[in-house]
Amino acid sequence: MPLDAWLSLVVVTAVFPLMAFSRLGPDIVLLGAVILLLTLGVIDPGQALAGFSSTGLFTVAFMYVLVTSIRETGGIDLIIRHVLGCPRSEGRALMRLLLPVASLSGLINNTPVVATFIPAVLSWSRRVAIPAHRLLMPLSFASILGGTITLFGTSTNLVVHGLLIDRDPALTMGLFDIAWVGVPVALVGLVYLVLLGPRLLPARRGAEAVFENPREFTIEMEVDTDGPLVDRTVEEAGLRHLQELFLVEIEREGNIVSVVGPGERLKGGDRLVFAGTSEGAVELQQIRGLVPTRQGESNLEKDFKERRLVEAVVSDQCQFIGRRIRDGHFRTLYGAAVLAVCRGGERVAGNLGQIRLQPADVLLLEARPPFIERHRQSRDFLLISKVNGSARPVHEKAWLAWAILAGVVLLATLGVTSMMNAAMLGAALALATGCCTVGAAKRGLDTQVLLTIAASFGLGAALESSGAAAMLADIALGLADGSPWLLLGAVYVLVTLLTSLVTNNAAAVITFPVVMASAENLGVSPMPYVVAVMFAASASFLTPIGYQTNLMVFGPGGYRFTDFLRLGGFLNLLTAVVALALIPLIWPF
Repeated sequence: MPLDAWLSLVVVTAVFPLMAFSRLGPDIVLLGAVILLLTLGVIDPGQALAGFSSTGLFTVAFMYVLVTSIRETGGIDLIIRHVLGCPRSEGRALMRLLLPVASLSGLINNTPVVATFIPAVLSWSRRVAIPAHRLLMPLSFASILGGTITLFGTSTNLVVHGLLIDRDPALTMGLFDIAWVGVPVALVGLVYLVLLGPRLLPARRGAEAVFENPREFTIEMEVDTDGPLVDRTVEEAGLRHLQELFLVEIEREGNIVSVVGPGERLKGGDRLVFAGTSEGAVELQQIRGLVPTRQGESNLEKDFKERRLVEAVVSDQCQFIGRRIRDGHFRTLYGAAVLAVCRGGERVAGNLGQIRLQPADVLLLEARPPFIERHRQSRDFLLISKVNGSARPVHEKAWLAWAILAGVVLLATLGVTSMMNAAMLGAALALATGCCTVGAAKRGLDTQVLLTIAASFGLGAALESSGAAAMLADIALGLADGSPWLLLGAVYVLVTLLTSLVTNNAAAVITFPVVMASAENLGVSPMPYVVAVMFAASASFLTPIGYQTNLMVFGPGGYRFTDFLRLGGFLNLLTAVVALALIPLIWPF
């Protein structure tokens, strides 16, 4: 085997554990691998940059703009308002939730669908008296199942299809071609979630219940009107560097001073809210000029226009992972104060500033109103939702945004134009009609996903041009004993395992050349194997880290790692059996 092939295999082999277990983002790991292969001469500049000109990549980018227009106009909120209702049983509640989620996820990226549904489901679960943890994991799984119905359903489907037509334009697929397999897979999966989901999920306590009583994690004091702290700054009063507590906000004459700075001057009668441990009350009582508050209601239970209480789910790409909140200067960086941290359905006890953040931690934050818009697309947070001060979405252009998406689907389905052109026209129309601003469109682009896709092309090119893909194909054929059925099963299992550890786009793009080479060496059609890659890359039910929507519900639902194995393990097996049985019937070998 040539040296280039060995170098390609070594680099690609090193990429997967780095993406799975290091704190580096998949885009950084993959871009680094491409740069290394380019430096070693395994690929040329054209191959390294080929992903940045891929039709699949641009289709995904334009679809992000369309999805942003629907979110900005409140289009998903409008659907939620009409479909959830007041079901009489848990089974009916699940059907009311899962069917529209799966349907929406067939047309738009499932991440914003789940992000919009989570706050609504938390509120709805209280109204219908169903524990939120029984709804949130099925919500994520339903969105994943819905993504298998159309090529628009996931970015992976679009990218794999782009790779396919770049290789052979005659193999192009229609928008709904995979629905022949996707619809049965989704229906079987949804029935499983409705019938067995409530029985397999143990009782869990979500973040909302943990944050329910502010008095468990806050202490309130007043500035004595005749005391020595009047007209002194927070720094001068010794309130800046407390050991167990930190000053979050000040209520003054019916108004609020949020995210308090060290130079803020105290006034007599100010009501100070501190976050931290109850042991910190002793520290406060030793400060002359502070007296216990005389008001009964907690300040955090009041609604002030100057501040928002926000729940944020920490991403695995957050720069604070493994760092202490105090050391990282969280408040300075984000303009928000951490009030409490929920992990595994329990509030993390102890000194708040000493807590080291982990992926899927749920943070209760106090922030100013612009915080949500400013950080909603931040890679540091998977989900940001308001606890109070929510404004009603404006729906005047929601139907227009949905109409534009319907037009894109119609153009692509009828073959009037390519999927990329249809998505491009839709994105331009969304901007021209004001359904989405240019700024919102830029924020809506998930650059990490786009860079991951683009860089994955370089690794795929290295495997193919160096001959490593052909060698791996020969090994796969030997293990499958020349059987197209065994090879199909092996492809599905391999991609499923990889996508449980790393991003599904990378798993699909890197294995694509090996799959194509295997089909060519076997002398059969590549179509069943390409479709198997699409479905296997979406079958991310085993772990919370396998798919972004799983990580989004992990913290708010108070789940444990084993809960995903319990509910998702059999669902993985069930969807694999249905998909592998149907794929060769629709696309024969």
